[in-house]
Amino acid sequence: KLGVPDQQFTALLARAPGYAKPLLRALLDSHENGNVDHKLKEMIRVQLARYAGDRYFGTLRSKRAAADGLDESRINAGCDDYLRDPRFTEAERAALEYADQMYRNPDANDAAFYARLKQHYSEAQIMEIGAFIADRRRSDDFRGGRARRRSRRRCAAWRAGICGEMARGRAAPHAEVHRRLRRASG
Repeated sequence: KLGVPDQQFTALLARAPGYAKPLLRALLDSHENGNVDHKLKEMIRVQLARYAGDRYFGTLRSKRAAADGLDESRINAGCDDYLRDPRFTEAERAALEYADQMYRNPDANDAAFYARLKQHYSEAQIMEIGAFIADRRRSDDFRGGRARRRSRRRCAAWRAGICGEMARGRAAPHAEVHRRLRRASG
């Protein structure tokens, strides 16, 4: 119905039938139900998949979100310069930033940031968005994302934003970025 996850993922889950149904049900419930706009959750899902370098989940698209008017241009904008893009409301910007920070720098979500979120969302909606983000991050950790994030935190170029484009899926892998930086610096 949603198209996310697709049949390939479902077939993989079928190898462990005792876990497949509850896991798939939780995945679908968190994405399809609740009081937060499904299109916004889809943009967050793709944003986090791209940050994780997950080509599989980063290319899947929700059929429901597409039917509701979410197009690839808006998805790409939600993964890029959403803070300045005029297509996004302040509420959408806050939710996308929440996902961005929870994935890349959870300590940045301080009381002031939560107060900003509360200008646009109820406590229940903030919890829903946060749980959705946490579930996607947990899924990334399961696939090795924690090690990738740890190596990025140690990377001075990553912290300086020089190789940050890699997380958005537009640049070469991390090691290649550093080879280019070494060549450029001489």
